[in-house]
Amino acid sequence: MKLLCDIHLDLSMNALEWNRDLTLPIKRIRENEAGRHDMKGRGENTVCFDEMRRGGVGLCIATQIGGCMKPRGPVACWESPAQAWAMTQGQLAYYQAMSEIGQMRPITDLAGLDAHLAEWADPVAAAAAKAPIGFILSLEGADSIITLDYLERAHASGLRALGPAHYGRGRYALGHDQVGGLPETGPALLRKMDELGIILDATHLSEACFFEALDIYSGPVWASHSNCRALVPDPRQYSDEQIRLLIERGAVIGGVLDAWMLVPGWERGVSTPASTGVQLSHLVDHLDHICQLAGNARHIAIGSDLDGGFGREQGPLDLDTIADLQKLDGLLRERGYSNEDITGVFHGNFLRLLRSAWS
Repeated sequence: MKLLCDIHLDLSMNALEWNRDLTLPIKRIRENEAGRHDMKGRGENTVCFDEMRRGGVGLCIATQIGGCMKPRGPVACWESPAQAWAMTQGQLAYYQAMSEIGQMRPITDLAGLDAHLAEWADPVAAAAAKAPIGFILSLEGADSIITLDYLERAHASGLRALGPAHYGRGRYALGHDQVGGLPETGPALLRKMDELGIILDATHLSEACFFEALDIYSGPVWASHSNCRALVPDPRQYSDEQIRLLIERGAVIGGVLDAWMLVPGWERGVSTPASTGVQLSHLVDHLDHICQLAGNARHIAIGSDLDGGFGREQGPLDLDTIADLQKLDGLLRERGYSNEDITGVFHGNFLRLLRSAWS
């Protein structure tokens, strides 16, 4: 089993909005939700700490998410920046509580990263010992940053990456479902991120905001959970032009497992994994497309977004829990990828970028 770094997981949202106790076994969480339909994906969840360990997911990018976009976003959207900030602080408190009981471990610098990776050098042994799962804190959507002073406070509390947009018209950037460039507040946020060394997550930016942000921001970039528009036409996906620019910037792009981003023609609320035949191999199609544009396998990673507002009802047929991400080893091998390439996809590419950013 290879160590796997999942570079996008909404763990605190699951805990605080879906009210899932991620310390429980996955079967127990599903049983607790049986018969409930108050939120999407009830009883179909794929993520808990035990399953992360079983799948070698010893390190992840864990999000805070709280916006106040207009029009209202589909999840984690509040009426004011202060409410959104309060939500992210509750999420921060959740991660701190999980760290205090030994389920998770915050990673904020190279020394902490190296110590954590040493403990996870053998993922099987680390899982058996219930070693803490390392997490790097990222903010999905910047609406909760009331003023730039709050960004400094967030950085002091461990924030190391930020995606300025989510859905809708945000305070600092427009989401992928909008048309237009950065609001007048956007450039100052990006420059402050540069100053603090906060990594830019380009995911969810509108197309114009994407190009403007990469022109203004000079630091390290990743796209935590994004697939390819050439395979599934949608503004949420990246065009080949965007992918090439990310490659030029040395970015990594995390392949995402939401079914409508994997196969064309998915109709939300109508399509099912069985009706479309969506499988993990479709993710490999997207990863491979990026590799063909790059000419190498150094810019791809896994940003599964599992349980990011969907569960098994909107995921690959051959994935029951996050532990099944290990199947990507064999699927990539079947496509001719070397062991070195696959290790890069599982963790090497992401860690190379992170080390460069933090050095």
